[in-house]
Amino acid sequence: MKATFMRAASAATFALALVGVTHAQSPETSDTRAAIKDDARTVGHALAHSARTVGHEVADKSRHAGYAVRDKSKQAGHAVADTAKSVGRNVEQGAHKVRKTVTGTSADSPQKD
Repeated sequence: MKATFMRAASAATFALALVGVTHAQSPETSDTRAAIKDDARTVGHALAHSARTVGHEVADKSRHAGYAVRDKSKQAGHAVADTAKSVGRNVEQGAHKVRKTVTGTSADSPQKD
């Protein structure tokens, strides 16, 4: 893809240089002017097509990379949530054990007034 882009860019540069040299040497005939104009137009279209193709390839690859990042982030988020839930349960169980030890009753039994 880079080779096509480079060929189109070098062709455009050559066409523009040719226009400058031809213009400096002598007045152009209308046929030469039309030929150069058509060549420059063709080079411009080729360059635009190459740039569009490269742009689409980059967009496709970055889209797939974005999907991969999204999936990995989702997995990491779920892992964090599961770990946080597990830690919360362990803390709750530990609090019940401490309360039972300190008060001598279970945390689930009603309190006496």
